[in-house]
Amino acid sequence: MSEEPQNDPSPNEPPPLTDEERAMLEAQMKEIRVEDLLTQTVASVLNLSARRIVKEDEVDLDQARLGIESVRSIVALLPPEVGQAIAEPLSQVQLLYAQKSGETGTGGEEGGPGPGAGPGGGDEPQGPPPAGQGPSKLWTPGGD
Repeated sequence: MSEEPQNDPSPNEPPPLTDEERAMLEAQMKEIRVEDLLTQTVASVLNLSARRIVKEDEVDLDQARLGIESVRSIVALLPPEVGQAIAEPLSQVQLLYAQKSGETGTGGEEGGPGPGAGPGGGDEPQGPPPAGQGPSKLWTPGGD
C-alpha cells in the first residue's frame, strides 16, 4: 500500500509561490519598464532568426524574415542607444538572410523571397529611418 504525497503539484505545474516570493515578484514588476522587456525580446527574436538561417536542420527563411522585420519595427520604438547596440547584430543577421536566400534560388527553401527581396536582401535598408534618428547606421551588402 503506497501513500501519495498530499499537496504536491503535478509535474506540469510550478509549485505555489510563498507570500515572500509573491511580494518579491510584485516589487520587480513595479521596477521593470516596457523598454527593458522589449530589449530582451529583440535580443531573443534576433537570436532565433539567426538560428533559423544557419542551423541546417532548422532553416526557415520565412520565420527568419518575420523575425528581422519584427526587430526592425521594435527597435524604432526603443531609446537610440538600444538601437545603436542592436544595429550591428541586426545587420549581420540581414546579411546571413541575404546570403542564404541567394543560395536557395528565387523561391527560398520555405517558399520565401529570393535574392534582393525581404530584409537585407537589397543594397539599401528597408523603409525610412525611425523619426529623429537620422539616416540608418546599418551596414548592408554593397553599402558603406
